[in-house]
Amino acid sequence: QVQLVESGGGSVEAGGSLKLSCAASGDSDMNYVIGWFRQPQGKEREGVAALLFGHDYTDYGRPVKGRFTISQAKANKTVDLQMNNLNPEDAAMYYCAASKPFGGDWLNPHHMDYWGKGTLVTISS
Repeated sequence: QVQLVESGGGSVEAGGSLKLSCAASGDSDMNYVIGWFRQPQGKEREGVAALLFGHDYTDYGRPVKGRFTISQAKANKTVDLQMNNLNPEDAAMYYCAASKPFGGDWLNPHHMDYWGKGTLVTISS
């Protein structure tokens, strides 16, 4: 099993930037798909970005392509999400999630087995 802890949420003005971090622990193997998901208030959870830890494969949701970047630090077992040019539609609770590698849609939250508790991002216009 892997435990995930998010950090870096907060409030930012529209057009600004924020960096989220997900720290993984509990599994020395780290053979996981790790992704960021978000759930705006009153809406369904959606995939934002994901990667295969230890490899160069990434995937992004259409609303964030070109604005968000997912990256990993193998030594620290962290997965970061750099968010630029934020707009009010990006406001949400952001979650880090993981699953053993699988063939399919990494951005489908139903495919993820392990979840962090989330970190809140608010955008002021």
